[in-house]
Amino acid sequence: MIEPAPPPTVGATLLVTLTGPDHPGVSAALFAAVREDDLVILDVEQVVVRGHLTLAVLLEAGEHPDQTAADLARAGAAMGMQVSCRTGFGDNAPRRRGRLHVTVLGAPLRPRGMQAVAEAIAEHGGNIDRIRRISRWPVTTVEIDVSGAEVSVLRRGLSALAAAHRLDIAVAPAGLARRGRRLVVLDVDSTLIQDEVIELIAAHAGRAAQVAAVTDRAMRGELDFAASLHERVALLAGLPTSVLEQVREQVRLTPGARTLVRTLQRLGFTVALVSGGFAEIVRPLADLLAIEHIAANSLEVLDGHLTGRVLGAVLDRAGKAAALRRFAAAEGVPLSRTIAIGDGANDLDMLDAAGLGIAFNAKPVVREQADTSVTVPYLDAVLYLLGIPREEVEDADAADGLPDVRAGSVPRERSAPREPGP
Repeated sequence: MIEPAPPPTVGATLLVTLTGPDHPGVSAALFAAVREDDLVILDVEQVVVRGHLTLAVLLEAGEHPDQTAADLARAGAAMGMQVSCRTGFGDNAPRRRGRLHVTVLGAPLRPRGMQAVAEAIAEHGGNIDRIRRISRWPVTTVEIDVSGAEVSVLRRGLSALAAAHRLDIAVAPAGLARRGRRLVVLDVDSTLIQDEVIELIAAHAGRAAQVAAVTDRAMRGELDFAASLHERVALLAGLPTSVLEQVREQVRLTPGARTLVRTLQRLGFTVALVSGGFAEIVRPLADLLAIEHIAANSLEVLDGHLTGRVLGAVLDRAGKAAALRRFAAAEGVPLSRTIAIGDGANDLDMLDAAGLGIAFNAKPVVREQADTSVTVPYLDAVLYLLGIPREEVEDADAADGLPDVRAGSVPRERSAPREPGP
């Protein structure tokens, strides 16, 4: 096997920075002004914000750096732009070791929040190499490329300021680990959907208050999940199964749910649903969204009525994590490439088992233990944590003939899933 040659040593360099109003032909004119044919380009970066261009080019200095700088300055002046040239040595390679991504979501995103994030990155030894916007609506998201910092250390440092500045912040390694196929497992109640299904069923039985009281006891730690589920399901005994169809009609997808799922599927990701609720509701949701894998509890039925019992073992906190592992094995996806999304304490084992655990509008104890959190009410904000820009999502929707929502302010998924639409 032939080993690749090491990169050449870089000596004297010339950094050229051009700024001014953007228009076609700027880059071509700048490069045309370089007279020395043997000069080598070491790095190029360009960004345009509100029609204002910044172009940076790192060149080997060559034999006549002063002449090159003068030629470039004249070319810039002819286009009504400013050019600065600075000599030095080497390129950016040394400081780009230990690269990672910091994703910041804000609704709105304010300067003080960005200041706090930038200061924390510097305090933990990181250098900001690049910042780009991932989304502007319905939340503002920026992705920051950082070098020289450790993921776990910086994640801890940034989590402390996220709540204070009402931001969601995710820290992830850069490189190939971020690319390729993944398994994404979603909780259902209060995550994929806006509702708690057992409360909707209980309302039909006139026992919503009793079910809520049991839920409160479980939240206080007086009952574990399995015991609380058995006690709540017992209150549903005698209800006709026709009630389940009515509940299916009531269920509302979380805003952004359809967008999240179809975008993940476009990317070749596998999506699964894991719920402490009931398969009688979860399976139709999965069918609606073309999701193959589900794990949920099943209600016992006798003579067309609920018996008040659950079939088999309850899918509890440990069961959700086991389902994630089972789906990952079935899909041939390592756990490091799995993502779990949930809101309650019952999701903690699943969030911990996944390569990336995301708390979605979750209770404080879940936010504290998850790798990152989303506190805006749009499930497709998860895409931004994966570095997927909103404009690419919208362009893909447009190519498939789906309605353009860029001019609006309300996500499509606000309607109930039974209604037609993308």
